[in-house]
Amino acid sequence: MLNDAAQEWKIRCDLAAAYRLIAHFGMDDLIGTHLSARLPGKEHRFLLNPYGLMFDEVTASSLVVIDPAGNAVEGKEQCKINAAGFTIHSAVHMSRADAACVVHTHTVAGMAIAAQEQGLLPLNQKSMCFYGGVAYHDYEGFAVDLDERERLVRDLGDKDAMILRHHGLLAIGRTIGEAFLNMYLLEQSCRIQLGATQGGQKITLPSMNVAAHAAAQFKEIGYNTDPLPWEALKRRLDRISPAYAT
Repeated sequence: MLNDAAQEWKIRCDLAAAYRLIAHFGMDDLIGTHLSARLPGKEHRFLLNPYGLMFDEVTASSLVVIDPAGNAVEGKEQCKINAAGFTIHSAVHMSRADAACVVHTHTVAGMAIAAQEQGLLPLNQKSMCFYGGVAYHDYEGFAVDLDERERLVRDLGDKDAMILRHHGLLAIGRTIGEAFLNMYLLEQSCRIQLGATQGGQKITLPSMNVAAHAAAQFKEIGYNTDPLPWEALKRRLDRISPAYAT
């Protein structure tokens, strides 16, 4: 059993790894968007990147501890926090006890699907994983108004993936690895949909029964909760970008 300090360092290393992997797979947006992780303890405290760092610059020690009011309680000397990041992430962390990690992206594919009335379609095995499991939140402008948190939470409900209309994607996980894999699969689903619908050919959809069956199989297999893919991804980072763990 890890003590509190060791547990926090592990969370910091995993979150820094997730930041660098988001950059590695082309899901970052300059210094915009955020990944956050809840710290252990009774208080609502979570880690967030200091505003101004590129995702491939984030390290375990550079992450800042934020309280529910959006104040930096640790790492103040290096910290400027993006207000929109605080609004979205704090809303989810404080309302979902199972949201250990929250990932938000502004990718071309994610923003494109977020602008389509039909939303995410079950076009492929990856996207069928999310069948019946994607929430939608209407755009209200830049997410800097704290009263939007209530509506974000309402729209997310108990789902682990959300499409923010005219904005981007959101994924949560009970671990940092699960949250990253949920976002990776959601992003791939959006890329597949863009590719399929841009081909000029008529697309086909599976029956609702088949899509629901595939979603149930995904939950049973538990690919996104299996620690092996996450550990494999961190081994890749250890080879190509080991400074994440400093």
